[in-house]
Parts: sequence; C-alpha cells; structure tokens
Amino acid sequence: MRESLPADLTFRPVAASNWTDFERLFESRGGPSYCWCMPYRATPEENRRLDRTTWKEGMRSRVMAGVPVGLLAYAGDDPVGWCSIAPRSTFARPNTSAIPGAACSDDASVWALTCFFVPRRLRGSGLASRLLRAALDYAQEQGAAAVEAYPVDPDSPSYGFGGFPPMFQAVDARELGPLGRRRHVVRIDLGSE
Repeated sequence: MRESLPADLTFRPVAASNWTDFERLFESRGGPSYCWCMPYRATPEENRRLDRTTWKEGMRSRVMAGVPVGLLAYAGDDPVGWCSIAPRSTFARPNTSAIPGAACSDDASVWALTCFFVPRRLRGSGLASRLLRAALDYAQEQGAAAVEAYPVDPDSPSYGFGGFPPMFQAVDARELGPLGRRRHVVRIDLGSE
C-alpha cells in the first residue's frame, strides 16, 4: 500500500554521525544494499571484488573520511529516502566522459547526482522531487556551481534510480545530450562561483 509523503521531512548529509541511519535504510527490505551506491565511485581494486561487503566498506570508509556522498530524507527520526550527490571528482567513473560540453570530472565546482532510492511504499509521493531540490540546495551550500544528473526515459524498462526528465525540467535543467539509448545528461546551473 502506498503512503502519502510525510509533512515533516528533513534532509541531512550522510556523515559519520548518521551512518547507522544510512545503513538501516540501505539494508531495509527492498533497499539498495546490493550496490551501496558504489558502481560509479568504486576504485578498480574495489570493482575487482564486486561484492556487497566490499562496496559497503568502500562507502563506509568514504563517509568516515568526511567525503560527501549524498543526502538522507527523514520523516521524524526515520530515514525514508536517499539521493547520491557529490563532487564529480569523488566518482571513479564519470558518467559523461563521452558527452561533448560535459564538465570535466576534476572540476570541483561541478557535482554529480547519480541516483535516488525511495522505498516502494513512498514511490509516486513526490519524495524524489523533494530530494532533488534538497540535494541542489546542499550542493550549492557546499560551493557547487552546477550539478549534472543522468535521468532515464520514463518508459525505460530499468534504471529508474536516476530519476526521470520531468523532475529535472521542473528545476530548469538543460539537456547536454544523450547517454546511451535511454539516459540523458542534464545540467542544473546553481549560480555559485
């Protein structure tokens, strides 16, 4: 059964102080503990092992070192959603390396938003759009001048974790180009310098 979006949502960056909340959300029923949001972050050594334990430890070590990885959405004290957003330089495999005009991965002022996780019971409630807006605010507060994201066509049979073009159009994202057959590269300029 679908739930309505809680009115008292708050958003907090994942840090050492709330790692256990992040862990609880990812290990909840239907959570993304199969990847720990590491496929684009993993080093070649981490990718050689390709297992949940390695990826969880890779994410944990980044969080404990103070590396930005993303935001949790909370309803009261309960983590109810996730958005991966961080400087592009923290990702080992930039998504847009083949896109003309896309930002360079070593440009610290450009952040990448690579995925969302919304539990099935809250899908369709608007939580992903709220996470997107909170993530953009967070990136701007941290000095980002722009955010790139990689939404997928709504009729795509998979990859919904990247969001869909209409939610990015609502925040004035401009399309940089296609990424494969179903994915888009969009950029949201934040006005930071």
